[in-house]
Amino acid sequence: MTETDTETITVADVSDGPGGTADADPGTPVSLPVVELLTGRGFVTGKSGSGKSNTASVLVENLLANNFPVLVVDTDGEYYGLKEEFELLHAGADDECDIQVSPEHAEKLASLALEGNVPIILDVSGYLDDSEAKELLLSVARHLFAKEKKLKKPFLMLVEEVHEYIPEGGGLDETGKMLIKIGKRGRKHGLGIVGISQRPADVKKDFITQCDWLVWHRLTWNNDTNVVSRIIDAEHANAVEDLGDGEAFLMTDWSESVRRVQFHRKRTFDAGATPGLDDFERPELKSVSDDLVSDLREISDEQERRESELADLRQELDRKEARIEELEAELAEARDLSRMADQFAQAMLQKTEAPYRGGDGRNFARVEDLPTDQVELQAYEPDGESGDGAETTADDTVDGDSDTPADTVAMADVTFDAAAMGDDGSATETDPASATDDDPDASERDATPGTREAVVADLRAEIADLPDISQEMLAHYRHERVADPVDAHVAAGGTPDRPIAYGRNRPLRTAGFVEHVDGDRYRYALRDRVAAAFDDHLQGDALDAAVRAVEEAFVDESVLDAEEQDIRAADERDEVEVVDEDVEGDDGFVDEDAVFVDENGGAPASADDATRRQMASGSGDDGDDDPRSPTDAEIL
Repeated sequence: MTETDTETITVADVSDGPGGTADADPGTPVSLPVVELLTGRGFVTGKSGSGKSNTASVLVENLLANNFPVLVVDTDGEYYGLKEEFELLHAGADDECDIQVSPEHAEKLASLALEGNVPIILDVSGYLDDSEAKELLLSVARHLFAKEKKLKKPFLMLVEEVHEYIPEGGGLDETGKMLIKIGKRGRKHGLGIVGISQRPADVKKDFITQCDWLVWHRLTWNNDTNVVSRIIDAEHANAVEDLGDGEAFLMTDWSESVRRVQFHRKRTFDAGATPGLDDFERPELKSVSDDLVSDLREISDEQERRESELADLRQELDRKEARIEELEAELAEARDLSRMADQFAQAMLQKTEAPYRGGDGRNFARVEDLPTDQVELQAYEPDGESGDGAETTADDTVDGDSDTPADTVAMADVTFDAAAMGDDGSATETDPASATDDDPDASERDATPGTREAVVADLRAEIADLPDISQEMLAHYRHERVADPVDAHVAAGGTPDRPIAYGRNRPLRTAGFVEHVDGDRYRYALRDRVAAAFDDHLQGDALDAAVRAVEEAFVDESVLDAEEQDIRAADERDEVEVVDEDVEGDDGFVDEDAVFVDENGGAPASADDATRRQMASGSGDDGDDDPRSPTDAEIL
């Protein structure tokens, strides 16, 4: 059939009743111009069961019967009944569809519709994800609009439940914006649109007011009848509530009239009818040829291949990422081991070079590996150079009256600032604890970098930066010496929750204030941490004083004073006697300057000559106390 502006299709008859025109008798056929339908903007509305979907099907049946192509956006899966009489491509997500499609098929669907003159039912009812259905509709609408700009071919797009895409309230998504664009600009390209909805109040009024023709089936809600009153008038708003099934007010721009009409019944299977008690018999539906969907199937196959390849690539990527994590963990472990080995080697070399072994006291640690609080420590200087620039030799003495070698003085302390020098210019030991008698913050505020006070201040500040409960846990470790983190956490006022306890124990462990022993136990390691901070240059009373000064950061001074008075009780020290370093036979090693008492009261085989002579003279322990093995003796 040739398409002309005068061609019409008959879809209804004039109906009798309020709102009708007097220029036509009831039963007079009502025809609509095809071109106005295909290229214009239409709106069909009515409550559920009033006949709006039947009206849309009658329009489509008449257009298909005259070889005019359409695309129906089916949101409820009720238009497949058209295939009882017409050959349409049923595309969607259900197994009943001729082809399952996705946005990748959109361009091909638009080409089949416009260039191949193929009617299409775009069934979006089978998509579980609304966003996927909207993306498909958006892609198809875009390609239809783009192709129509060149083809200029009259084509109708019918959209069910249009209020879901162009709602009155709220903003429009990309799909809604595209449908509005077709409504405003599609006509001059030949692309028409019809929106169908059971709730006109929910449809964007900008769309309704731009429509060339409107069909008002029965409406009963006030919000919906108010729309009729605004678009037509109050008389029709009252009459629209009493319209019968299939009856409607037809309003068109080309006739400038409002007619009350009764639309014809659709000829094809009504798949959208409400199910009843009668037996349901589905009619035989026409099938589209395989050639028609072959290109679409190729697109589906290509899409499945890409998705399969993508899944394989994702699995490979996951494997590679897992391998990268493993390698990073191994690299971190290797670096830790390398650092530990380096530190051990440096410690061994430095011990070998210690003054009491006859060495020069050189520090083999690389400057970049030293903690910041040790970089400026200059306890041992090669070539007899002291930290203040004065030259000192092995034969020099501390003052004019003493024969103590200079290297022995170096062992006893680290560096000295001006305040630590005596009236005679000799180096004097500065007690870190006494520096805070008048002003607790004096050492932290005035400490010279590189001095013992600076090192102590840094350690105190490091403890002060710990959470309060971690400080309390450190105090518990100090009291118990060896403890479980959970017990320490409870003693500090925390809960027995194991993850929390270990989390608050972590800063103590990483800072070196406690050290893992075995199982769940950690020992108090502050003394080791202080000694390491001084690069093991402090020993004996000087180290004790430094430890006490650091402990003042988290232990009451009264507790420290009480412990200091009690620590030298006779019953605490009767198992060890210090041997004077000038005793004949002493080999000079610090760890051997002690008397070990075995359980028989005699000197063990491992004792040195000085110890054996002292035991023989009767100065050793008489063996009456509870015996201990040599490894349990306390070395002072």
